[in-house]
Amino acid sequence: MEKRFPISHVFGFITSMVLTLVAAWIALKTSLSFTVIMWIIGSLAVIQAGLQLFMFMHVNEGEDKKTQIINIGYGVFCAVVIVVGSVWVLNSGHAGH
Repeated sequence: MEKRFPISHVFGFITSMVLTLVAAWIALKTSLSFTVIMWIIGSLAVIQAGLQLFMFMHVNEGEDKKTQIINIGYGVFCAVVIVVGSVWVLNSGHAGH
């Protein structure tokens, strides 16, 4: 097995850092409305998550693409249930015991 320099990992890391710094700059240095800032940061987060799936988790490698799609779908479902459930509980007064 030949060892080579992981250029895709370096590219993914640098791109992730740039996306994070852009999000921080938009949040701290622009005078956009709160809603616009949140949409931009959320969009950058989704882009960064996709980038990390391909660069670090090697989603595009392997033979069984159907299993990978099912696993990604299940991960997204779990994340949505956790976030939506947390927001629901915190906004409906269930946390005020």
